[in-house]
Amino acid sequence: MEKSTLYPPIPQYAQEAHIPTAAILAQYRETALQQNESFWAELAKVIKFDKNYQKVLNWSCPKASWFEGGKLNVSKNCLDKNVELRAHKKAIIWEGENYDGSKSFNDNFRADHIRKLSYQELLNLTCQIANTLKQNGIEKGDRVAIYMPMTPEIVATMQACARIGAIHTVIFAGFSAQSIADRLVDCNAKMIVTADGSYRKGKFLELKKIVDQALDLLDKSKNNPVEKVLVYQRDQKQNCPINNKKDLLWKDSVEQASTFCSPQSLESEDPLFILYTSGTTGKPKGLYHTQAGYLLWAHWSTRWIFDLKEEDTYWCTADCGWITGHTYVAYGPLSNGATVFMYEGAPTQPDPSRFWQMIDRHKISTLYTAPTAIRMFMGCESKHIEASKLDSLRTLGTVGEPINPEAWKWFYQKVGKEKCPIVDTWWQTETGGAMISPLPGASTLKPGSASKALPGINVDVVDPKTGESCPPEEKGALVIKDPWPSMARGIWGDEDRFEQTYWRSSSVFDGVYLTGDFAYRDQDGDIWITGRMDDVLNIAGHRLGTAEVESALVLHEKVNEAAAVGVVDEIKGQKLVCYLTLNAGFKDQNHEELEQELKDFVVKQIGAHARPAEINVAAALPKTRSGKIMRRLLREYAVSGEIKGDTSTLEDFSAKDSLSKA
Repeated sequence: MEKSTLYPPIPQYAQEAHIPTAAILAQYRETALQQNESFWAELAKVIKFDKNYQKVLNWSCPKASWFEGGKLNVSKNCLDKNVELRAHKKAIIWEGENYDGSKSFNDNFRADHIRKLSYQELLNLTCQIANTLKQNGIEKGDRVAIYMPMTPEIVATMQACARIGAIHTVIFAGFSAQSIADRLVDCNAKMIVTADGSYRKGKFLELKKIVDQALDLLDKSKNNPVEKVLVYQRDQKQNCPINNKKDLLWKDSVEQASTFCSPQSLESEDPLFILYTSGTTGKPKGLYHTQAGYLLWAHWSTRWIFDLKEEDTYWCTADCGWITGHTYVAYGPLSNGATVFMYEGAPTQPDPSRFWQMIDRHKISTLYTAPTAIRMFMGCESKHIEASKLDSLRTLGTVGEPINPEAWKWFYQKVGKEKCPIVDTWWQTETGGAMISPLPGASTLKPGSASKALPGINVDVVDPKTGESCPPEEKGALVIKDPWPSMARGIWGDEDRFEQTYWRSSSVFDGVYLTGDFAYRDQDGDIWITGRMDDVLNIAGHRLGTAEVESALVLHEKVNEAAAVGVVDEIKGQKLVCYLTLNAGFKDQNHEELEQELKDFVVKQIGAHARPAEINVAAALPKTRSGKIMRRLLREYAVSGEIKGDTSTLEDFSAKDSLSKA
């Protein structure tokens, strides 16, 4: 990875930043490590506790109890607090995919194209949903599943569950009926909240029908915990199937309910939500997070990383079905009183200018998105981005995977116009919030590096064999040595699995959190994530991370995106098979010549041991709707020449078909 080009803080930005210098940030980190509990206690003053806590932390690995004895309500801290301060400020600005830009809009525009909800209006909607849940038997501790599009209603439903002490589990609105059924059973969900459908790539996806299929599967197995289905009608013109025994229409329930619902006071360690990781094999793994600690870190990490200001309009492009949508859409920004932008549909609908038009249209100042999306835009014709001003942008961010330097620079130059710092964040569902990230006013940025751990987070890079800290430039396992407030408290119904997977995976990693990622520190102490520990190949005795090969390939001017997988080889043990897409202007090149050119390029970048056995060019790589490349499908295709595995989270099925042309 390139480390030669440094981007120091932009002076004008730093002058107004919450943390304005590297020296202040370093001192903050040091204080947090040396006076850990008092550091967290000071930060916790931002939370409105109904009852003061007695102890900051009670820790017996892997059991953590933060702010023990305290009582609070997360929804109250996100909504009621801000209604007192800024009732008429916009909490959510939403745009539907079917908005074509031709209709004028203003603050009172209430069509299905663009909506604007003030904090007072969002609180009213949240209370109406909360009252509807209560009227239909939902009590504290009950599980409520949410399978909804990216409309304001999904955020309000999450807040409504938090308001009454119900535990929500958001199921990404792209999962199959079987995937929904598995999750409903695992958490014993009493209700599911869904919608008739959602617009995606110009089509109306019928979500309610998929929910009905899931419930039919559970009925056949005689193991259906769901008592009620609450249905939001995204498009009144659609013919939505209604089961009168279980179904509740939004207009007949939520819209008729009271706009006042008193927030229930909950223990700091009461569960807030369960979120299932998108594993491809075995039983769904439902990680659960609790109240005070999660809210605390959602608040502060949002404030620090994005340097949120009162006038900002903030857009995190993640779906609420993933942890990023929880922490950096539904909870963190709202607890800070921010204006959150939400978009329902695909980034290229009707063409690749859509993102940039929305930024100009809504004067968005913060854009937090995935490297995969950035690389996708890089492969599009430049006219799509050049037609937009993008002068409202102030801060850029990336999430989901390490960003390669070429994509970082394109993002910085083409989107940020060289005036917006980029915060490259590293974190996981299990961590609840970002752990490693630069801060935009204080950090010198290095394309491809996640910088250093945030204040209060004690990370290390250690030798996987000894557990000792690695010297600079030496790759090792990324671990977190101390508990932190937003850490997952367990796997729902399987505490032993939680302990053995994360905290006691071996004698080397006993008592520390094993992230599962490889990384190294450079001479400045900045961290570079190099890939998953389980994505390491052994080729003729050489250990090679697939992420290293992918990073090398995308450095080539002709390559847009790349994915590398390993398959069994009788001679070498494993061989490397790569799939990639090309940038515009290079798609008609002779395949054999291109393959040889790219193989030689990888050798030059890494070494002869990294020479791919095969390089295949595809029209598109298979991805989930959150933008992650589905390497599992590529591995299956590399081995058998076909894909039979689960494709329920696949965004574009034509990508799967295009592999046959690779």
